[in-house]
Amino acid sequence: MPQTVLLTGASGYIAKHIAVQLLEAGHLVRGTVRNLSRGAEVADAVRPHLSDTTDLDSRLTFVALDLNEDDGWDDAMADIDVLMHTASPFPLAQPKDEDDLIRPAVDGALRALRAAKTAGVKRVVLTSSTVAISGSQLPSGDTSFDETNWTDPTDREVNAYGRSKTLAEQAAWAFVRDEAPDMALTTINPAFVLGAPLDQNFGTSIRVIERLLKGKDPMLPDVGFGTVDVQDVAALHVRVIEKPETSGQRIMAVDGFYAFADIAHAIKSAYPNRKIPTRIAPNFLIRVLGLFDPDIKAIIPNLGRVDKYDNARAIATLGHGMRQAPKAAVSSAAYLIDNKLV
Repeated sequence: MPQTVLLTGASGYIAKHIAVQLLEAGHLVRGTVRNLSRGAEVADAVRPHLSDTTDLDSRLTFVALDLNEDDGWDDAMADIDVLMHTASPFPLAQPKDEDDLIRPAVDGALRALRAAKTAGVKRVVLTSSTVAISGSQLPSGDTSFDETNWTDPTDREVNAYGRSKTLAEQAAWAFVRDEAPDMALTTINPAFVLGAPLDQNFGTSIRVIERLLKGKDPMLPDVGFGTVDVQDVAALHVRVIEKPETSGQRIMAVDGFYAFADIAHAIKSAYPNRKIPTRIAPNFLIRVLGLFDPDIKAIIPNLGRVDKYDNARAIATLGHGMRQAPKAAVSSAAYLIDNKLV
């Protein structure tokens, strides 16, 4: 059954992919943007990827909304069936004051949920992150991370971004438990998201691929991360509103764990003439550099760490296996190269 979905942060990299898949599934999308001029940007990005663009101006509409302000939410929520809250900051560098990340993430999620409750919206999908699941070490005796795991926001090795996503998701679950028990909440917890963006206004994860292609770093740190294709992330957002049984669930969107070098080798294989670094830097060198660079210091706790993820819930929700993350990395690189951005 077609639904009218309020998609917050509609100009985001992931959100644009979600908009495409929502529209392809027959849903109506009302996107929030800080300035209505960004609406045209989103529509232009989405349009080439739709099988039918008939009446797009009525199927994809926009409202101006600042997630840090209370004004405008009543109008945004009018006649909405589903709130899909994707908006949250994802920085390439950690801020000097972690509250610059944490407060907007937590307050924005709660502001959206309160507005949904006031408007009588019962179905909510929140974009969280695997950093809210696997930011801390795996508990003793466990062999892989799954949706029962939570990052400890008091863990000193968890960075500001990890804290922001963990605290925002915890606040959302607490709100539903304590203030809106009839609200059906599902969280999608993506890993590091790759895949060709829909336009040149892309996010931080694609900047990482851009940096690789530019060969700015002679060697790579011995770190890795859970990785996922953006199309699977978008598909999960759409599938859960069609599956009532996913209410109350966290769903971890991840293909698997890949070393940074794995991603680099996949791109190097596709573009052998590019000066893409694939050598691993000695850990002692990274630790020394971390004394002078806070962004490098932030990755030191993850040197040599290898995580395993149980993505059975995501596969069951999608009804098929996950797309291979190295291929998503190559498609990210192809977009940047084809559009002469590197």
